[in-house]
Parts: sequence; structure tokens; C-alpha cells
Amino acid sequence: MHAGVAAQARRADLRKPRRHTMHISLRQLRVFEAVANNHSYTRAAEELHLSQPAVSMQVRQLEDAIGLLLFERLGKQIVATAAGRELYYYSRAINRSLSEMEEVMESLKGLNRGSLQIAVASTVNYFAPRLLAVFHQRYPGIGLRLDVTNRETLVQMLDSNSVDLVLMGVPPKNVDVESEAFMDNPLVVIAPPDHPLANAHQIPIERLAEEIFVMREAGSGTRQAMERFFSERGLSIRHGMQMTRNEAVKQAVRSGLGLSVVSLHTIELELETRRLVTLDVEGFPDRRQWYLVYRRGKRLSPAASAFRDFVLSEAAGITAPPGSSGKPTRA
Repeated sequence: MHAGVAAQARRADLRKPRRHTMHISLRQLRVFEAVANNHSYTRAAEELHLSQPAVSMQVRQLEDAIGLLLFERLGKQIVATAAGRELYYYSRAINRSLSEMEEVMESLKGLNRGSLQIAVASTVNYFAPRLLAVFHQRYPGIGLRLDVTNRETLVQMLDSNSVDLVLMGVPPKNVDVESEAFMDNPLVVIAPPDHPLANAHQIPIERLAEEIFVMREAGSGTRQAMERFFSERGLSIRHGMQMTRNEAVKQAVRSGLGLSVVSLHTIELELETRRLVTLDVEGFPDRRQWYLVYRRGKRLSPAASAFRDFVLSEAAGITAPPGSSGKPTRA
């Protein structure tokens, strides 16, 4: 009973108006962010190599300085209050600015330190490791982190400015971004080698309306491009199975479950081993482009600037698949 009364008194005290300047330390913000990310004092303590009481004390001191509760318990989980969610936004911005400052200071000594967080569409991951390998050879002191995910998550990352650079297909229209084409992305129609159209030439696009297509999930960049291509020609396609991964799409096509439209970058091995073939269809390859994307107005760190310049100038020569022109075509 006494503990409950004490907790109520502390809540009431935190709600009292504070007119003094907040005294907040960077250490408190880092601890707060760890608790918010993990929804747990215990896991935050493990991540920071601190004791749980030390983490609790840092959060409590931060709450005292601000005058508002930052977390509340829902069942066994710790969740941020409205004030906590607001602070989380600013805390992330402060910590990212500090990281950028450290990299800028290091860049004055030469580009031999820093970190770089890259996010790529799952299709880009077929060539992204080659890019990162060459970049790492040139700048071994830069720590690299690669996130491979779907288009929806990439758009969320750009919206929250939680990643340095993104490599993807069509840039989002609902987020204010800078986008620069760095390489052609030819889309091709694939089929198993024994398909009746495998050896046909100049297949009319209307003929494909008779075929069943294996599709990527709704929202996928490749699927959007595929549907746009047929829609622009007044055609609809017969949907078969829907897959969330490129590898699953290729396996389904190999098994005779339908045709599909994929990026040429994803089938180099299958073409070499004749597990799949590309069909000679009117209008294909459909030449789309890969883009390097980041939030408009974002100040790129020295490491991010170096990677941007590297991708724009050399990516096509390093990763363009056979049959691709590599360099982005211009309208």
C-alpha cells in the first residue's frame, strides 16, 4: 500500500509545472532510447552492459528533469507514454547528429573511419554485396551495415530518416526524397526451358494474356512495374500464385506454375545453367532503373557521400548483368 501511495505521489510531482531549464545528459538519452527500443529495462541493461538498477535510475532522473513520465507498464511490457514518444523522436535525431559530427571530425583526418547504414530492396541484394565488397576494399575503416527488406519498409525508413542511403526501384512519391538513377534494371519475362514459347521469336504482347503469371506480393516494386507495363498497353494478366521472395518466384516458374516478370539481375545463375530462359516478347526487356535515394535536405556524412559517389560512378561497371547496358538510359 505504501509503495502505491509513493508512486501516486511521484506521478503528481512529475505533473507539477517546471520552469527551470531541463538538465539532460547524452547518457540519459542513450539509456532512454535503449529502453524504448527494447520495451524492457532488463534487455536495455544487457545491451548497454549496465545493471538494471542503473538503467532504471537514469530513466528516473530523466523523468525528474523533464517533469513527465516517459514509460508505463502494460502487462509485462514497457511502452512509451505520449511524452516518451515525443522524446524518442528528438533523442534519435540528437544521437544521429552526434554520429554525423563524429564522422565529419574524423573526415578531417582522412576518410578512414565512420559508419554507413544502407538499406536495399530484396532484388537489389543480388548485386549489393559485390558493391559493398569493392567499397570496403577502398575504405576498410568504414563500418557497413546492410538491411535487405521490402519496398514498404524501405519507404518507412526513408520517411523516418533512419537510414543513410537506400538502393531501390521506383522512388516513393509520398516521401520528400532525392533520387539518382545509377544503373539500368531490365525486366524480362521468364519461363522454364521446356515452355512452348521458349524458342519463339517476337512473341506478340497480347499472347501473354493467355498465360498465367506468378506474382510478387502487392506493393513490390517489380510487381508495380509489371502491372504498369501491361496496363499501359490495355492488357490484363492472369494472376496465379503470389510469392514474397524472388527465389520462390523462380522456383515456381521452374516448376511450371506460370511465367513471371523479374529483374535480369536476379537470374544470372539460372540463365547460365539453363534452369530458366527469357522469352523474346515484344516490348521486353522493359528498361527500368535502379535509384540511390535519401531524404531531401539530408546532410550526408563523409562515408555516405563517398558511397554515393562510388555508386553513381562505378556501380554499373561492377554489377551490370550480361545483356544489360549497365549505365542508366536517359529519356
